[in-house]
Amino acid sequence: MSHIDKAELSSSSAQTKLMPRGYKKNLSETDIRTKFITPAITLAGWDIQTQIREEVAITNGKILVRGKKHKRGKPKFADYILYHKPNIPIAVVEAKDNNHALGDGMQQALNYSEMHGDLPFVFSSNGDGFLFHDRTVTEGQIETELTLNEFPSPDELWQRYCDHKGLKEEPAQVLVAQDYYSDGSGKAPRYYQVNAINRTIEAIARGQDRILLVMATGTGKTYTAFQIIWRLWKSRTKKRILFLADRNILVDQTKSNDFKPFGSAMTKIQKRQADKSYEIYLSLYQAVTGTEEAQNIYKQFSPDFFDLIVIDECHRGSAAEASAWHEILDYFSAATHIGMTATPKETKDVSNIHYFGEPVYSYTLKQGIEDGFLAPYKVVRMELDKDLFGYRPEKGKKDKYGQEVEDRVYNQKEFDKTLILGQRTQLVARQITRFLKGTNRFDKTIIFCENIDHAERMRQALVNENADLVSQNTKYIMRITGDEQEGKAELDNFIDPQSKYPVIACTSKLMTTGVDAQTCKLIVLDQSIKSMTEFKQIVGRGTRINEAYGKFYFTIIDFKKATELFADPDFDGEPVQIYTPGPGEDPVPPEDFDEEHLGHSLDGDEVNEDPGDWDDAEEDGAGKRIKYVINDVPVHVIAERVQYLDANGKLITESLKDYTRNSVTKTYSSLDQFLKSWTSAGKKKLILEELENQGVLWEALYEEVGRELDPFDLICHVAYGQPPLTRKERAEKVRKRNYFAKYEDNARLVLDALLEKYADQGIENLEENSILKVPPLNEFGTPMEIVRLFGGKSGYEAAIQELEMALYT
Repeated sequence: MSHIDKAELSSSSAQTKLMPRGYKKNLSETDIRTKFITPAITLAGWDIQTQIREEVAITNGKILVRGKKHKRGKPKFADYILYHKPNIPIAVVEAKDNNHALGDGMQQALNYSEMHGDLPFVFSSNGDGFLFHDRTVTEGQIETELTLNEFPSPDELWQRYCDHKGLKEEPAQVLVAQDYYSDGSGKAPRYYQVNAINRTIEAIARGQDRILLVMATGTGKTYTAFQIIWRLWKSRTKKRILFLADRNILVDQTKSNDFKPFGSAMTKIQKRQADKSYEIYLSLYQAVTGTEEAQNIYKQFSPDFFDLIVIDECHRGSAAEASAWHEILDYFSAATHIGMTATPKETKDVSNIHYFGEPVYSYTLKQGIEDGFLAPYKVVRMELDKDLFGYRPEKGKKDKYGQEVEDRVYNQKEFDKTLILGQRTQLVARQITRFLKGTNRFDKTIIFCENIDHAERMRQALVNENADLVSQNTKYIMRITGDEQEGKAELDNFIDPQSKYPVIACTSKLMTTGVDAQTCKLIVLDQSIKSMTEFKQIVGRGTRINEAYGKFYFTIIDFKKATELFADPDFDGEPVQIYTPGPGEDPVPPEDFDEEHLGHSLDGDEVNEDPGDWDDAEEDGAGKRIKYVINDVPVHVIAERVQYLDANGKLITESLKDYTRNSVTKTYSSLDQFLKSWTSAGKKKLILEELENQGVLWEALYEEVGRELDPFDLICHVAYGQPPLTRKERAEKVRKRNYFAKYEDNARLVLDALLEKYADQGIENLEENSILKVPPLNEFGTPMEIVRLFGGKSGYEAAIQELEMALYT
């Protein structure tokens, strides 16, 4: 890289001094960056091609769901990220135009620094110089003002970075600077993946040998694992690596997709063969262990053969001291162990943190939804009478098979296990079908049942409810469980976005994890779930986004109160809406709301689920299991409540009006303050959006207070106790004032039509130019012709503002 010498820098500074007074004040932020900030950084020695990136997209923008519609929120961009090497960021710079103070961008820059894994060096600039915030300083002066020619060099910041991270030895610095894998396409890891990869590499460079990474389902754990392994392998820090998983599909997907660049250096351990000529090994836990000593083929490798073991989904057993899988980790104890999971398990028997230590990095479901990398979701809670109140058979009641049913109260936890109510299954199938008919009958759907028997009965009930589509293709509905080859054979087709069938999958445990169902839009819970780990895994089946196939959010229909786990403090990604329909009501949330655990055989082939997991009815004296089947007991949906979530996704426990009042007064402490802001706003839409971001639930308010009210009146009434006017009453007051008299005929008719539109639809549409394209406005001509009636664009906009003033006077 060529360096500009001090003479050139002095010349540049001299030219800056010769600029006319006020010159910088007239420049845009882009001009300030181009003319002052970028030159100052490059003059310090930073390579514009490899070390400086501008307008770096950090997030995708949260997906906001309103009824059946959605939109993207604004993504976050950093003005500059500075790198030691590609994907190894060390500093962030936030720019402002020269009408701002030097440090006005600092708080924003500090936020971006934290998102990027606590980057230690943070700068803010308005083109006059830099404010430097040094996060490595713990005592003394943390922030320092620098002139444009005092920006630190890359070598200086890299050495300080290494010192701060405890990477004082050269081998450690070489390791953390090891290149990422690049396929030449320009694909770059997301910011949180970079954080996870770099934190792991730095921990290993410091000598840490037990590492835990927590990343939500759908955030690319396998890709992250690949980049970690690639850098350790290429640097020869780790020469032989074992990647362990507990699902065939996980191993095969990993080998053929993310790990493909390892090529001929990689193998999958199967058929109990231990070939020691490779460097990258992929295996099922079950393929290298067994109940007999001879089956423990991992012992064919010497204890020091592997120097790195990566344990995928480490919450599923490898952390349990009693687990057979733990034998592998004990045997290769000299190796570095990296555990990866979306759901670390912490119970009295199992502790990931006890084994691996605290996570070196965590990226949660809530963060993924907030950043727009994961799909948000709604919850429909279906409450059935027998589920809530239980069922007690009359004396002498016999089931379908003539067995006398024990006289006691059966509750929700026993349904589909000890006691089967045939009409309950039919009602659940009917409600699912009704939902799909109200949305899209070809949306991929997973139904989680109590057990295999329940999944089969659910399949039958759904077939009968959807006879029209099943007659066209019998694979419209499939039972996909561990005991049946035909269903399992369709799993890949269900996952494939391009495959139309199957559409509905009835399962119990098989699809709880390891199923990358990118286009799954509906998850149905008819299974009692008390494990937070399992609940998060099931929710994770729907969190992937696939924009090409229109998958931006998904819905959970809950029949067995599983979503009560949202109230658990360990849950970190609340839904955008919770809706509970009453009897006879549509299960599709209305527009006015904003909203198998499978083992494997020892050679890697799948085996049946444990019957003990799915047929847990009581045993009689002879050891035979008893399950009562009753088909003549009616079951009904009963009415309950609609629950709302605030701007942070937390359940609102106060009344909607009290919540709204508190949300509004946080921004506008008095009615006078609100009125001044409303009157001065160029577009009222901006005020409405600001209040929505503060947590105001507009559609829910309309539903509770009155749809005929203007949002202005809603706020004045609910937050400040003012008597409201309807939109029609406001429009009529404007007409009585003869407001239109000063306009000529056609212009007057246009304004009258706009006023009528306001009375019907509200202020938001009045401010959109697109309203001129719809009846009856389009009868006056094209939008351009209508605007000319007012003397041009400025005249039309002035007329609209006057109309708004008249409405709210």
